[in-house]
Amino acid sequence: MNILILGSGGREHTFAYKIAASPICNNLFIAPGNAGTGVLGKNVPIAVTDFEKIKKLVLEEEISMVVVGPEDPLVQGISDFFKADENLKDVIVIGPSQEGAQLEGSKEYAKKFMMKHHIPTAAYQSFTPETVENGKKFLETLSPPYVLKADGLAAGKGVLILQELEEAKTELDNMLTNQKFGKASSKVVIEEFLDGIELSVFVLTDGKNYITLPTAKDYKRIGEGDTGLNTGGMGAISPVPFASEAFLHKIEKTIVKPTVNGLKDDNINYKGFIFIGLIKVGDEPKVIEYNVRMGDPETEAVLPRIKTDLVAMFKHVGNETLNEIEIEIDDRAAATIMTVSGGYPEAYVKGEVISGIDEINESIVFHAGTKIEEGVVKTNGGRVIAITSLDKDFRKALDKSYRNIEKLHFDKIYYRKDLGFDL
Repeated sequence: MNILILGSGGREHTFAYKIAASPICNNLFIAPGNAGTGVLGKNVPIAVTDFEKIKKLVLEEEISMVVVGPEDPLVQGISDFFKADENLKDVIVIGPSQEGAQLEGSKEYAKKFMMKHHIPTAAYQSFTPETVENGKKFLETLSPPYVLKADGLAAGKGVLILQELEEAKTELDNMLTNQKFGKASSKVVIEEFLDGIELSVFVLTDGKNYITLPTAKDYKRIGEGDTGLNTGGMGAISPVPFASEAFLHKIEKTIVKPTVNGLKDDNINYKGFIFIGLIKVGDEPKVIEYNVRMGDPETEAVLPRIKTDLVAMFKHVGNETLNEIEIEIDDRAAATIMTVSGGYPEAYVKGEVISGIDEINESIVFHAGTKIEEGVVKTNGGRVIAITSLDKDFRKALDKSYRNIEKLHFDKIYYRKDLGFDL
């Protein structure tokens, strides 16, 4: 079959890496792709939200499966767009309906869903520019630190965790009245702070059945020791060492099953990934957030551990027969380190020449923000290249990734040297 992946980051290169290896895949297209995906399939310069151009490509190239990488096209309703079109309705789309995508598209929607289906999460209230003063009063009832979340999509950067009450009030003003995160913060969710250690659980569902994928832990802050600004992710480890069988069973019972059953009970069409961002508070798991696609860079750590043919899994999603397949997981640990452009997540320069990619042999190279210009691979984003290694445990895997990352060079290259410090 001919397959299209939408997106241009490390997650999409990882999908391409797995899909290109499948005997079921004849031709692979990636829109718009990057320098890494272009080696595995054909990059097509189409924006992920240009549905009409995507339709034209799907019909011209007889594509029968579309794997949606990022959240934007899902929140904008690409799955519904395909379902409503007579010529596209039989194409398998890996990604939920527009309503299902609201689990990520709106923090408030996700919170209401969790409350309705008795899924453990932090207490919260939502505020708009009209109720900003009420928001400040609500902050006064909480203990620090204070958690402020932009309701809409803010590319993983719309969450502030602040220690001082006055600063929290100022930032609430900035978000609601000064639109710090644009439209995304026209509504703000204020949450109680949960103290614990975070992990992510990934679920693939066909709307009725589901498979739980390996756990992962990512590192969001730019600075070592988890300091500084939030980024799209500086690295990830899979599996999470502290997630015991008993704890995973608890996650399954109190979070995964109620989430999948809740989607079913609410008649929400959901065929794709559910990324559940969790925090372990004592011995109890609680949901911090949902994403409606695979995470990045967690994908680069999770997918290399899945031995089962990914395209076969996706076909079962399309046919609602996920209960008929058992997945095989590599029992080795995976460690992914992300290299980023100097200045990221604030201002950074694109177009720096990257060297050393061909010298990496013990690890897998996943391109995130790269392009090819005049036959040369150059930087084309804040997060540039991820290096993933597999080994007996996460420390050995990390050592291997750090050894190999030293072979990579571009101007002002930066990566965190302390991943796994908290495990």
